[in-house]
Amino acid sequence: MKTLVFLIVACFPFLAPALTDKPNFVFILADDMGYGDISHAGGKIPTPNLDRLRAEGMRFTDAHTTSSVCTPTRYGILTGRYNWRSPLKKSVLFPPKPSIMDPERPTVASFLKERGYRTCVVGKWHLGLNWHMLDQPAKAANGPTRGTCWNIDFSRPPQQGPLKLGFTDDFLFPASLDMAPYLYLRNDRAVGIPTVSKGWKRQGPATADFEAKNCLTDFARESRTFIKSALQGKSPFLLYLPLTSPHTPIVPSSQWQGKSPLGKYGDFVMETDWVVGEVMKELADQQVARNTIFLFTTDNGCSPAADIPKLVSHGHKPSADWRGHKADIYEGGHRVPFLVRWPERVKPNSSCNLTVCTTDFFATVADILGVRGRQFPQNAAEDSFSFLSALDQPDRSTPLRPYTIHHSINGSFAIRKGPWKLCLCPGSGGWSSPRPNIALKDKSLPPIQLFNLDTDPAEKTNLQAEQPDIVRDLVDDLYHAIRHGRSNSGLVAGNEGWPGTFPSPVLKLFPQFAGK
Repeated sequence: MKTLVFLIVACFPFLAPALTDKPNFVFILADDMGYGDISHAGGKIPTPNLDRLRAEGMRFTDAHTTSSVCTPTRYGILTGRYNWRSPLKKSVLFPPKPSIMDPERPTVASFLKERGYRTCVVGKWHLGLNWHMLDQPAKAANGPTRGTCWNIDFSRPPQQGPLKLGFTDDFLFPASLDMAPYLYLRNDRAVGIPTVSKGWKRQGPATADFEAKNCLTDFARESRTFIKSALQGKSPFLLYLPLTSPHTPIVPSSQWQGKSPLGKYGDFVMETDWVVGEVMKELADQQVARNTIFLFTTDNGCSPAADIPKLVSHGHKPSADWRGHKADIYEGGHRVPFLVRWPERVKPNSSCNLTVCTTDFFATVADILGVRGRQFPQNAAEDSFSFLSALDQPDRSTPLRPYTIHHSINGSFAIRKGPWKLCLCPGSGGWSSPRPNIALKDKSLPPIQLFNLDTDPAEKTNLQAEQPDIVRDLVDDLYHAIRHGRSNSGLVAGNEGWPGTFPSPVLKLFPQFAGK
């Protein structure tokens, strides 16, 4: 029989992919880890597992999230669509606000599930769950009742958890680790009823045994368990592992405290790296590492909560040499680590300088499975471009995407094409100086900013006055992307409301962005 299969493949090579096992996918998403936090990128915090992932795979040096904050980026990863097309036009989701996900819209999980994959999310969800609500808020069984979310009915499964969006399994924390409620869900059901108030910064209902410092240990265990279970069932799998770290609260577990020369934040980054290593170990133990596409990235840049000036004073630059940090439209807000290992296909220790975006995961998965063109659903992944060709040819010079659109916490836009980046706001659009409320009042600042990242990677010199043609070209591209509901080829699509977050000075220059 083996000889017969060999002869069939030899005579009809186009049949070969159908006779090989489908690859597995692992996507690990750290929370608030900057471009320069990893040691192979110049960081002073030991990250041996990420360094190994880089040595065994490919590093993309020009990778970006769709947004400089977390909820929007997570939306883009799962849908392959820019976050500002969703109902959430700025900021992040605060529980118990409803889900921003459309159950009728394909996700990368539903796409793979339809093709026989087990699909699991372990970790931070933060896309809304559509909880059932109580008529009257509950009270803590022990101690004071503090904070929000006591009006959630935890005895009933939420109406729109991951299982309704293409995942076959889940073990998750509802939102950010500094947002109530504080409990886990397994397969869309709360593992217990909150009886106490807990929380860092924001108080709310918690199960008595929940402790933030245990999350990474729990996520590592659940990830390894899922991989074993999927393989025992002879299923290819997707493991989406969005971590809660090193986001606040910065709470490394006891075994990691004091391990880094850079305090608790460094310890937490090291523990985050450990989780990556645990997943790598499980793939090796199960002998499936070679046929698993393993991707690591982060949801945005480093947060100021890490005490960036103190880290820099010790020689550690979380944003590397990029300007800004989490929440900003500047590069430090959305340029992120992006590592891909696939031993069957990706050359070890390779690098690619082409621009990629976290929305591109969906199209790349489809491309790897041979689903292209008309086979691909038209109501999905409207802003996703496959980077499979870059995995095969890291030195290729042809861009993978025509342009990339960025978004800040206050809804400010930027668009990037080649070396040129146009920011449609006068300041950071986020938390670094000049903040939006100050920048908009400063008459010395032009309403827009144009930077050449090849010659000015720190975004110090605004060239908008000297390059009106480039400004006009980028404005046209951005308007087209918004108006047509997509940035890749395909049928004209729609947005869930016009993104009405352009500041008034920008609308005076470019009234088309008012959407009227």
